[in-house]
Amino acid sequence: MKILMTASEAVPFAKTGGLADVASALSRALDQAGHEVLLVLPHYPQLLPHGARQRFQIEPIGEEFTLPVGPRKSKGSFLSAKLPNSNVKVLLVDQPDYFDRPSPYVFENIPYEDNCERFVFFSRAIVEVMKQFGPYDIVHANDWQTGLLPALIDIEARKQSADIQRTGTVFTIHNLAFQGRFWHWDMVLTGLDWKYFNWKQMEFFGDLNLLKTGIVFADMVTTVSPTYAREIQSPDFGWGLDPALSGRGDSLVGILNGVDTDIWHPENDRFIKCNFNAETVEEKKAICKADLQKTLGLPEKPDVPIVAMISRMSQQKGFDLLKKAGDRLLNNDAQFVFLGTGERNFEQFVKELAQTYPNRVASLVRFDEELAHKIEAGSDLFLMPSEFEPCGLNQLYSMLYGTVPVVHAVGGLADSVVPVSPETLAEGTATGFSFERYSTEAFLNAFEAALSAFRDPELWQQIRLNGMKQDLSWDNIANEYVRVYERAIKKHTK
Repeated sequence: MKILMTASEAVPFAKTGGLADVASALSRALDQAGHEVLLVLPHYPQLLPHGARQRFQIEPIGEEFTLPVGPRKSKGSFLSAKLPNSNVKVLLVDQPDYFDRPSPYVFENIPYEDNCERFVFFSRAIVEVMKQFGPYDIVHANDWQTGLLPALIDIEARKQSADIQRTGTVFTIHNLAFQGRFWHWDMVLTGLDWKYFNWKQMEFFGDLNLLKTGIVFADMVTTVSPTYAREIQSPDFGWGLDPALSGRGDSLVGILNGVDTDIWHPENDRFIKCNFNAETVEEKKAICKADLQKTLGLPEKPDVPIVAMISRMSQQKGFDLLKKAGDRLLNNDAQFVFLGTGERNFEQFVKELAQTYPNRVASLVRFDEELAHKIEAGSDLFLMPSEFEPCGLNQLYSMLYGTVPVVHAVGGLADSVVPVSPETLAEGTATGFSFERYSTEAFLNAFEAALSAFRDPELWQQIRLNGMKQDLSWDNIANEYVRVYERAIKKHTK
């Protein structure tokens, strides 16, 4: 199968969140399954790692092009590159006015004013890719930044090319909260007829909504866990798009994300003090723990649990619960580590915790990839009390690294973490602790149950090993996407 995968970010070219990990890992897994994959991304020169042009073999390819973006004509070109550790070809859409910026979507936490224009151009550039380098069996778009693409293919491109008539489209929602919602006059930028600006298609409470556009026009819609796929069809989790989502019926599919085990696995992780597996976890994870305590300036106490959070510091990620639980949380004999950035009040909260409890709390308000690996390898417990969570990746990393997750049972957290109970312990399936009701009390009860289990070495080892022995790789997941691709293609075969 010939697949065009497109996203607004992908590791190692640019990353702001989990989308970047998924876009690369899924492309690589599809390639390893024998499919021909082209990954199309914007070219963000300021975000490329040092030496990227040589390492990723970045060079010009194809013809320059001019595309309409509303009344403007914008010029662009393509650069070819290679996705490391794979045969995946990468095409970077080069347009310095739109993409030569210090971050993909925001500056100092404020979205760029021309985001709609930028990603309309990007979506039109992908249609240009289809014309110059196609045909493709499937075009797989991700999130609002490529939400216009299924509409452009359906409304315009299918009429212009017999090859594109047969192409199936798949649109994946990674987080419904980010919708690409713009002033209604930005409809002009899309170049599409105003007749599509209606409540069934592109309009949303008077605005243009690019996520909704992708949901409505794609042949198949996926999201990143089965539970989240069900949740977002209800008003509680649907962010106003539940009617559009439930209207897709069985064309909406939830597929749980996997782990890129080339990057995240304790047996081959190049960032950690000591590699380990299920057989050596007890001895060697202790070495990683001591190294983490030393790195963070915490007392080196092997019997005190390290409790970690690596997260965007926001209400969605449960930091409001954490703030309310602060005193009772810190009454427990444990060390805490927080890594991430986010809303100022939550950043300030974790900084103050570290100042108040310098021997028990380490707060690092930044993104640090190497330290994230050290934290997963050296911690005992990992907190993910998210208010909602489409999939989540850190609970998956945690289980592989023998770090037991404590999660709110929503979305992908409910699908991936099997809560400890007498039944799940007897079955050998228990991998963590969870709470159903989103409240401080429920969260603290789950956390304290986890601490109690930590003090029982035999029980703790059982839970830890259950998590480590799971197959969380992308190999099986890639096959699930292929089945979705086949359904999308079928809609265009007579």
